[in-house]
Amino acid sequence: MKLLYSILVILCLMVSCKTPETVGNISETEVTETQDTIKLVNDELEYEVIIIEAGFDSWMARRAKPRNFYTQSFLEAKNIQYVTEWNKRVVSSHYNQNLYDMSINYQQGINYGFELNYLLYHYFVFFQEKYKQKLSSHNPQF
Repeated sequence: MKLLYSILVILCLMVSCKTPETVGNISETEVTETQDTIKLVNDELEYEVIIIEAGFDSWMARRAKPRNFYTQSFLEAKNIQYVTEWNKRVVSSHYNQNLYDMSINYQQGINYGFELNYLLYHYFVFFQEKYKQKLSSHNPQF
């Protein structure tokens, strides 16, 4: 009986562990997801984005609209607005520095690809909901 219980515990642990999986290679951007961590790497453009936020991956699964809902130009326009406001808050003493501790180097006119723009846009929407912040007048409907 103890042996059966031990085997069940080990089996449950193995099943509950989530190993990193690669989610496609879109425009030379490698996206790796593990629980609550998303990492985007594009060697060609020499950037790396790591999003580590508890609950973000489950929020994405529940709330994000499908990729074909958006155009890249829409996502880029919204991300420029969000990044501009974010970076203003990084240097301002009026906002919680625990929320805005690092600036984001996202430049208009650089093609970061659809996948980065899609994930960045949804991170900003998630961030605003979770921390009750308003980075722009845009109010996405889910």
